[in-house]
Amino acid sequence: MLSLDEEVRLYTTNAEREKCSLQATLFGIIVALDFLERAYVRDSITAAEYSPACTRLLSQYMTMLKLVKDSIPSIEVFMTRFRLDTPAALHRIKVGVPATVEHLSEAGPETGKWIAETTQNFITFMDALKLRLRAKDQLHPILQELVTGYARFKGSKEWEGRSRMVGWLITLNGMKASEELTEEQSRQLLFDVDYAYAEFFRSLSGDKNDRDDAFRASSH
Repeated sequence: MLSLDEEVRLYTTNAEREKCSLQATLFGIIVALDFLERAYVRDSITAAEYSPACTRLLSQYMTMLKLVKDSIPSIEVFMTRFRLDTPAALHRIKVGVPATVEHLSEAGPETGKWIAETTQNFITFMDALKLRLRAKDQLHPILQELVTGYARFKGSKEWEGRSRMVGWLITLNGMKASEELTEEQSRQLLFDVDYAYAEFFRSLSGDKNDRDDAFRASSH
């Protein structure tokens, strides 16, 4: 006879435990994304705060979806199974990019793609620094890709963040492959890249003329 005081176990094997853990993580990501979308629509957060957070959650969602694909055929099935009422998150997942990118139609779809890629490059590089990667051969390729994408935008020539990042590229270029940045250098580099990141996204929340100047892609 089943005792009401007996703990209900959701799993009996390690594989089942891992499956439950992954599904719980996916559930949390979807709820967080829905909350973020609603906060942005209500002007509770700025575009500079929203865009990187949304990009990160979408990236985490894609990673988790690959891990649970054997048991979850689609996001709609997952939401139905766990009674998730998160239409804002579902829309953002289907679009695949933050609303700030989705609605930059006047800049053209190619520029929207560049914004999404540059956002991801910023996140990747800052995560590398937070994971205490210090060697030139670890950091230089990522920073080079970031600066290359960043330079696509016409307005970037006037942004202070660009000159800071180029300065760090020069510093890394002068180092041996195995040589590492000091702790002080790493902290300053993270500060400078974070500054460039914020500067990049401030243009998303500016007026239309500012956005046109900052994000109209060069024809070259």
